[in-house]
Amino acid sequence: MLRLDAELNGDIISELKKPLGTLYPNFEDAIEEIKSSEFLISVGDATFANLTKYELSPNIGIIDNLIQRKNHSHDIIRADNILKVDNPAGTITDDLWETIGQALELSNNGVCYVIEVKGEEDLAVLPCILMANPETTILYGQPNEGLVLLKVSDVKDKAQKLINGFIEE
Repeated sequence: MLRLDAELNGDIISELKKPLGTLYPNFEDAIEEIKSSEFLISVGDATFANLTKYELSPNIGIIDNLIQRKNHSHDIIRADNILKVDNPAGTITDDLWETIGQALELSNNGVCYVIEVKGEEDLAVLPCILMANPETTILYGQPNEGLVLLKVSDVKDKAQKLINGFIEE
């Protein structure tokens, strides 16, 4: 398991608060680029809800049923496509890595797979970047700022540097 510690990993936490890709203050401004994506991963409940609102479906959606730490439920998720995982806040568990890998394999059939995280999904962006095909587009919410859209090929090295700074337990 990899963990972030506020005292030991202050620089990394500061970097993670900055967008890893292009920030779109309005979700609608990113729709054309989202539609042109070959493979799409969304991380976060608000991002997943916005995709659903515009009848867009990611190949993989990662949620924790919370939006800014408030309960949220998704009425649109089909139970057949849900993978469940435990991942405490501030960590990236081995189980999360494995579940993302499983979802990447399963989602090649064009069906949306949802990873439902018990705990927190915020840091799931990093293993997604490191494991996904370079042409993959990843979306996640930047709290109170908008939507971040990134191409894996543009940030793989940065994601690896961030992961290298985590504490291994």
